[in-house]
Amino acid sequence: MRAGRLLAAIAIAVACSSTALPAAPPPPGASSCSGCHATRAAVDTAVPRLAGRKAADIVAQMQAFKTGERPSTVMGRIAKGFTPAEVEAIAAWYAQQK
Repeated sequence: MRAGRLLAAIAIAVACSSTALPAAPPPPGASSCSGCHATRAAVDTAVPRLAGRKAADIVAQMQAFKTGERPSTVMGRIAKGFTPAEVEAIAAWYAQQK
């Protein structure tokens, strides 16, 4: 009986423990996005959410803003302030957010 209780206790402890890794901190520059882009799905805004989007899509849009291919009021200026590596890091981080 003791072995059964011990196994049950271990099973409960394993089930209750979190195996998820802690969320990675945002890369430099990512926090500036939340000034306009909603961080929660419950927020309804014309500015698209970035969390959960494909990184390649975010990178492509930033490049389009940077070159002027996609017209904007503010994003073109913002995009020009990031290096390609910074854009890729920010896009990868947002893609991992759910």
